[in-house]
Amino acid sequence: MVVFALAVFVTLSSCSLGCSGNKTSAELKMWSVENQSVAVQLAAVFKEMESLRCEQTTLQQQQQQQSALTQMHMRKGQSGGQQEVGTHVLTYGPPDNEGEDDDDLYFSEEDSRRRGDPCFHYTVLDQAWRATNTTTKSKMCDRNVRWKGWYRLFYRGRSIQMPERCVPVDKCGTHSPLWLAGPHPKLRDGIVTRRVCGHWKKKCCAFQSTPIKVKKCRGNYFVYKFTQPSTCYLAYCADINTLVCGRCRRNQSCESRDKINWRCKTKRTRSRKVIFFASFPGQIKGKVNQIKYSKVLVNVGRGFSRRSGKFRAPVKGIYQFFFSTQTANTGQKTDLWLVINNYWVAVSHTHVSRPSSVGSLSTYMTFLRKGALVYVTHNCGRSWANSASTTITFGGSLLAQYK
Repeated sequence: MVVFALAVFVTLSSCSLGCSGNKTSAELKMWSVENQSVAVQLAAVFKEMESLRCEQTTLQQQQQQQSALTQMHMRKGQSGGQQEVGTHVLTYGPPDNEGEDDDDLYFSEEDSRRRGDPCFHYTVLDQAWRATNTTTKSKMCDRNVRWKGWYRLFYRGRSIQMPERCVPVDKCGTHSPLWLAGPHPKLRDGIVTRRVCGHWKKKCCAFQSTPIKVKKCRGNYFVYKFTQPSTCYLAYCADINTLVCGRCRRNQSCESRDKINWRCKTKRTRSRKVIFFASFPGQIKGKVNQIKYSKVLVNVGRGFSRRSGKFRAPVKGIYQFFFSTQTANTGQKTDLWLVINNYWVAVSHTHVSRPSSVGSLSTYMTFLRKGALVYVTHNCGRSWANSASTTITFGGSLLAQYK
């Protein structure tokens, strides 16, 4: 009971001191706590918990202030001249090509690329009156907004995008709603320029506003570089039907035939064809660490290199390889080894016991990750071939591709 009472007392004392002294107290706790009594150790633990609780409260207050700032922008109308809208954010997502580059090289190149990428530098525009199902008494006009940089549309904290269809008059909190007169770009398109139209008096493109720039980002969202419309009252719309697009996975795309009903559709991955067949038109004697098959007959998928004689797996999957040799000297033994990522995994062996020509063909099946290296080494003996024969060969194919 004494230990517990002492711990509670220290905890209450730390609460009364507030969060301002956390840094100093954290530095003072570096002395040897483990040499103290159990009561002192428990008090230190409770005090550290309270410090973390105070830091969490501070972060929540900052988030509330940011949310209040966003709500203030949402309540502002067209009065008072041009205004800036939205909450600026700077975000960094996980690596898009994780595992493909060395860590040091990756971070230097990737950070440099992202500094100018609008997918990581945009302003959040979360204004519920922009939704296509919203009608307000006070009509808004985006000509009074001082647009700066790139923007990402949200609806009450959920990602949304501009409509690609004509929006009825007096929707989106304005008289003439602005919609995207063209499809959103694909990821490979990069930054594109799109026309923007405003609906008025039964004409879907009665107002042809200044074009804007659009880019698709990884994660199924879009960023827009808005410009001032040609007149008032015009405002950019946010299509309420596209809220489902924010829930699409990385291997899915958001699609719609009528531009009203949207759904997440899984992308079909095309099975890649990988087949190669090569031969060595000559004789090999003794130990050759790596046979350079110079005569390439088939190389679908371009996984085999004529220069090095190596095969590099272009995709992840199950592969099957074959390799052969031939010798004609009495008493001669010949060994060829299949090497995968510097591991000797299979052998093609010949042994001539009498005057004759003997050949050997070996096969091997295995699972490979993308980038795995495969080649053949001549370990001993003498293999025979000429320009007209294909007795020293190396080939393979992809049987099944994995995502």
